[in-house]
Amino acid sequence: MTETSPPEDKTWRVRIMDLSGGAEDNISEEVGGFHDLAHANVFARTYVRDSVERCRMPGSSAKDVLTAWMSFGEDALVIDAGESGWHSANELDDFAATRATPMERDWRALDPRRLMEDEDADEDLPGATDEPEEPSFH
Repeated sequence: MTETSPPEDKTWRVRIMDLSGGAEDNISEEVGGFHDLAHANVFARTYVRDSVERCRMPGSSAKDVLTAWMSFGEDALVIDAGESGWHSANELDDFAATRATPMERDWRALDPRRLMEDEDADEDLPGATDEPEEPSFH
């Protein structure tokens, strides 16, 4: 193991920053529960991609989109990832110039909180057990 390798039980966190200045220290929330850096990076990228699209108005130029995002959007940073973490500055010009597909914007599908809630919801279902169900031939 090298000095830069995270411990095996390391979970990653993504900090969401409100660029409009509406939140204390511009931090609107932190999302935790990412078990690998790749998952945290793709979540951060997709979250920002969606934020840029929410700032896109019909007929706006790439510069207009970027200006709106810097005033009203949300940025994301993978905490403690250093240079290995995704950085919005590397892709903002491309995001502003090219409209995103729905899949490129779907950060909710990548949100580890959703995965935990889905697991918890299964436990509340009547008849939910850890045992596999026997097939029925009736």
